[in-house]
Amino acid sequence: MAQRVQRLAAYAVILRGEEILLTRLAERVTKRELWSLPGGGVEHGEDPRDAVVREVHEETGLDARVGETARVYSLHVADSWRRGRRVDAHSVRIVYEGWVAPDAPAPHVVEIDGSTAEAAWHPLAAVLDGTVPTVGLVTEALADHRVQQRQRTAAYAYVERDGAVLLTKTSHRAPDPGTWHLPGGGIDHGESPSSTVARELWEECGLEAEVGDLLIVRDHHFTGVAPSGRIEDFHAIGLIYTAVVGEGEPRVVEVDGTTEAVAWVPVDDVLAGRLPVYASVLAAIEAAGGAATVES
Repeated sequence: MAQRVQRLAAYAVILRGEEILLTRLAERVTKRELWSLPGGGVEHGEDPRDAVVREVHEETGLDARVGETARVYSLHVADSWRRGRRVDAHSVRIVYEGWVAPDAPAPHVVEIDGSTAEAAWHPLAAVLDGTVPTVGLVTEALADHRVQQRQRTAAYAYVERDGAVLLTKTSHRAPDPGTWHLPGGGIDHGESPSSTVARELWEECGLEAEVGDLLIVRDHHFTGVAPSGRIEDFHAIGLIYTAVVGEGEPRVVEVDGTTEAVAWVPVDDVLAGRLPVYASVLAAIEAAGGAATVES
């Protein structure tokens, strides 16, 4: 009877647009060209998520983050060769969703004399049609892979005074940096939307506010890359309220947030397209009574 060998390993599906990060198995593992998901054996006492992060760095030189959930794949080969001997092999593979920063450097192998000879981004289409030769785990994991769904509900303020609207400019920490937006942000758990508006007006504009009625509800659904580098199926729901603010010059109070500037912007400048704004700004102006001046 062949010796029984069981191995627990953890891997990650890491996508970047239409590419996937793969590692090529070293010649001492296989004489054929074979690419695999980055990952490897889980050490005794090691959390599988920690093992993935460690293995991705060793095999690609990249710092990855992984999701909270995973899929488990089991492979039993009763008659297999491993390190020159016949074994009854059982592999349990835990596969997570992973992602790296959008500005991550080119991958390169860090580990010396390991099981990985090369790391590279490959076109996803070339992997799926078999142009890039891969181990079976790659296609199995891709068949089950689902883009992370994320829904975010936020509340915003439409504040107009003397023909100008109060707007905030997004920082490099936000999607579309340098774009002007209505002041506001995500609703905290247990927080009422109107309380969110008042809080965000203080954090982003440094102004006390009296929040009025709900003006308009907007939603936006798209799939794209989050600032973290994670691909998300994103659904944004925005509740826009009217508000009145107290006296004083607006200023950004929150440090290292998604807002880098705040200003009173003439509505005419917004409608004339003299600065980049989110579509919700135009929608709010129209809902507040500027329909005749907003182009359809």
